[in-house]
Amino acid sequence: MKPWYKEGLRFGCTGCGQCCTGSPGYVWLSIKEAETMADALKIPIEEFIRKYTRRVGDRLSLKEDAKNYDCVFLEGKRCSVYEVRPKQCRTFPWWNENVESVASWKETSGRCEGINHKDAPLVSLEEIEKQLS
Repeated sequence: MKPWYKEGLRFGCTGCGQCCTGSPGYVWLSIKEAETMADALKIPIEEFIRKYTRRVGDRLSLKEDAKNYDCVFLEGKRCSVYEVRPKQCRTFPWWNENVESVASWKETSGRCEGINHKDAPLVSLEEIEKQLS
């Protein structure tokens, strides 16, 4: 059975930064992603982990500002490590919990102006499924 979004969904990132701030949470990253980010910042992996991540159980998450929950790499409304950001960031809003129902997509659109934006391109079912995997 095809999902409810079989005709595709409208999304285009506007660069508003809302997906990087506003509520507490976790941006999970693998050791490989941490190494790539450390290389881009030209610092040793140990320093990157100490300065920019926190351990949650046996996983790594990027730190966030304790007052406003901005990601540690959010500068203004832009990601300072955009080219090497973790998969979780690269695939937003194409997360299972965001597309599980019309209601969840609508709820996510309240936190992301690029969802259903009038100028946003129609993203195909195939592309959505690629991002979800």
